[in-house]
This record gives sequence, C-alpha cells and structure tokens, in this order.
Amino acid sequence: MTSMKVTFIGLGIMGSRMAANLIKHQVELTVWNRSAASMNALEKKGAIVAASAQEAVKDADLVFSMLSTPEVVEALFLGQEGLLSMMKKNALWVDCSTVNPSFSDLASKAASRSGQVFVDAPVAGTKPQAENAELVFFIGAEKVVLARIRPYLDMMGKKVLHLSKTTKGAAFKMLVNILLAQSMLIFSEAVLLGEKLGLSKEFLLDTLPNLVVTAPFTKFKAEMIRTSDYEVQFPLEWMHKDLHLAAITAYEQEQPLYLANLAKELFAEAKMAGMGRLDFASIHQYLARR
Repeated sequence: MTSMKVTFIGLGIMGSRMAANLIKHQVELTVWNRSAASMNALEKKGAIVAASAQEAVKDADLVFSMLSTPEVVEALFLGQEGLLSMMKKNALWVDCSTVNPSFSDLASKAASRSGQVFVDAPVAGTKPQAENAELVFFIGAEKVVLARIRPYLDMMGKKVLHLSKTTKGAAFKMLVNILLAQSMLIFSEAVLLGEKLGLSKEFLLDTLPNLVVTAPFTKFKAEMIRTSDYEVQFPLEWMHKDLHLAAITAYEQEQPLYLANLAKELFAEAKMAGMGRLDFASIHQYLARR
C-alpha cells in the first residue's frame, strides 16, 4: 500500500489500543490526547507525540479520531480554529467515535467545505476487541475512499462492513448499541427473577448465556456478574450517552423508540448512582439493589 502520514486523536480505552495496533504494523503514527499518560505509553512503543492537536494533524494524510461525545468532536474539529482548518487539503478524516447520524452529516459537510474528506467509521467491540485487533468497522464512505483506508482498518479490526454513503456507519451503530443495552437489561432481569424462583445464580450464569435466545456477548458479561467485578471495558456512562443519541435520532426521524428510551432512563439512574465509570454490565448490580 502507499504509505500515508497517519495521526490518531483520542487515546482512551479504545483509541489507545487501536493506535497501538497501527504501531505494531510499523505505521509511522503521530498521536495526541488531552491527558499525557496514554501518549507517553504509546511513545514508548514508537509513536510520535505531538505537542498539540493542531501540530498532530497539520501534515497528516489520514487522521483517525476516537472521542467520547459529539460535543468533544465538534469542539476539536469544527469551527474557525478547529482541526479541520489546520489539516491539508484532500486529507482524510476517519471518525471512529460513536455519534448520531445527523452529527456525522454536519461533520461531513464541514470537512467538504474545508477541503477534506470525512468518513464515519464507528466500531463494534470493546476493550478486548480493540486490544486484539478484532473490531468490526461500520463504514460510511464511497468505495474509492474505503479502498484508501482499508489497509489501516485491517490492522485494527477483523471485519469491515461497508454501508455505502456517509452517515450510514453512524446510523448502523445506533441500532447495534440499542440492541446491546437492552440485551444486557433483559439478561440481568432474567437472572434476578431466576434467583427469586429458587434457581442458583451459578446455574443461571452457566446456562442462560448458552441458549439460542440469549445475546452471545452475555457469556463475557456473565463472568462480571458472577464475580461482581465490573472492570470497565465499555463504560456505563457512554452507554447512557449512546442511548441518548439514539433517542435524538429517533426524534429526528419521527420514529417512536419505546423500550430503548426506558433503557436510557435506567442507565441514567445507574449513572446517577455512581456507576458511570464501571462497565455497562454493572446495570445488573444496579437492578439487584433497586
């Protein structure tokens, strides 16, 4: 492949591991993050640490971003003094953040006006998948643009799902996360009711995840419930944020979203109870105490 100057902006739980996988494939990578610790760790692995976000992007051909909220993406990239104004003409901006489709549309139009090409590229997977390069990318882009970034996506993931034009990657991610959140709630309710009916917690956690009616990811979350160890892989506060974005999207489309909105309020309550920085599977613990 033709080598490009690559920059990664946002080095949290997901971004730091995605960037590390690019470095493993000898990509010359420039990184920037608001806090220094993750930058320092990647510098030891071979990354170039930029002094500022502006410096990180100014010479890049390809910029990946993995940030927490649409508001953070907007603050960094958009506006008169945003990163888009610092980037080269025809540079690629690949946003892996989970944002709502209407925001991706806004970002795409801003990039077009500034002379860059925007790609929405949210991912399926949490900390282990990011670490092991097993993410699934949901790509909203033209085929010719996907071909340019595909080698780098393959370094960080196991599958690329091409969803045609811009915003469709973000749209599909909305669907995935409302399924994820509600499946976790349903599994938790089933376990709690099973215990009340006299079935042992161990039996339920061993058996329910293996049934065809159960979402496969619950096999991993069952171990968290078993040990009450909710070491964060996907923070509960970000699940609440994603459900909020889904609610905004449903409102924009005039589509009722009854159960996902109920899930959103339950995750909001758990966040208010101090569980925001735990893994989203801790919703089970919240329901058990409620």
